[in-house]
Amino acid sequence: MSPDGPAVKALDDLFQQALLKGASDIHIETGETDLRVRFRIDGLLRVVATPPMSLRDALVSRLKILARMDIAEKRLPQDGRIQYSQAGQLVDLRVSSLPTIHGEKMVVRVLNFSKKRPNLSDLGYEIDDQARLLAAIKSPHGMVLMTGPTGSGKTLSLYSCLELLNRPEVNISTVEDPSEIHLHGANQVNINERAGLTFAHTLRALMRQDPDVIMVGEVRDLETAEIAIQAAQTGHLVLSTLHTNDAPSTLARLRHMGVEPFNVAASVVLITAQRLVRRLCEACKAPMEASQTQFIREALTATPQTMFTLEDIQTRPLFKAVGCDACDQGYKGRVGIFQVMPISDALQTLILDNSDGQALSAQTAREGIRNLRQAGWLKVLQGLTSAQEVMALTHHG
Repeated sequence: MSPDGPAVKALDDLFQQALLKGASDIHIETGETDLRVRFRIDGLLRVVATPPMSLRDALVSRLKILARMDIAEKRLPQDGRIQYSQAGQLVDLRVSSLPTIHGEKMVVRVLNFSKKRPNLSDLGYEIDDQARLLAAIKSPHGMVLMTGPTGSGKTLSLYSCLELLNRPEVNISTVEDPSEIHLHGANQVNINERAGLTFAHTLRALMRQDPDVIMVGEVRDLETAEIAIQAAQTGHLVLSTLHTNDAPSTLARLRHMGVEPFNVAASVVLITAQRLVRRLCEACKAPMEASQTQFIREALTATPQTMFTLEDIQTRPLFKAVGCDACDQGYKGRVGIFQVMPISDALQTLILDNSDGQALSAQTAREGIRNLRQAGWLKVLQGLTSAQEVMALTHHG
């Protein structure tokens, strides 16, 4: 394939446009008679190009060559990586192929390792939540769990915590599938299930590596959970993720996986749940009409928080999305909303009593822990997002 061929130029243009627009993923999809390219920007997919079908095979082959994948294998899924240079900055791209009925679909995940990782404030953690999280990760042992759906920013939150713990005297080891962010000084392992290198197998090996901090990409099964909990109970700080809707339901999920209640109570020190909501564009956002704000102000008045006075809640302007040339339908970028739940003595007692999720949620409310919707209302009051975003991505509160 010539270095100045149309597929080479088309792919290079796509990479540059994706980085310029801040896309997290590039989808190259084949239909029965057409080819389209979509970017995921701020969590939503947008069609950005419809190249001619004549470019399809060359485009896929070029992408596979760059990612060191087998260009002859079209019947099985494959994975690869590319290091792409853009304006003197190295950007890592993770490539995945999938055979479909009309041809291979290619997805490129953009992983910019050169960017400075945001701190907890940049991610969206409120001041009181930061204090709770920092206290948990400074514990000499125990388990900190971060929960939420795929694409909610759990990995970035984990690495922001690891960055705070990363010192020469601390031995940090991670096991992931695969590692998406490079952390200088940490020992990072990618699992390889085909070769028998599973989460559980790698965790057992890491326990013999004199670790201080262990990060497990995801607790997927009972075996992994039990080894991670054992590590948390024997003098190690363990950070990991789970796919649950909120912090209290994580405790129920661990029990349903088969973890004994006394092990959960003795090992878990804090759980966070998170979502990513789109930020309002600063160039075009506009105040909401008074008739639309009363419900939100009432919800904010009932929200546990220490940041705003009652006067603030009643007088600060609330904003809505408008849309302009500088943004996407009134939004630009995303910010996290978080439920940060330390495991108190009262919650430990409920866990040991095998209480259900409703009882656990009620106790967190009594302790002044915001649920995700309440955390979202605070972002609305700060003028960072809209009520529609919060309502779409959270439940209750």
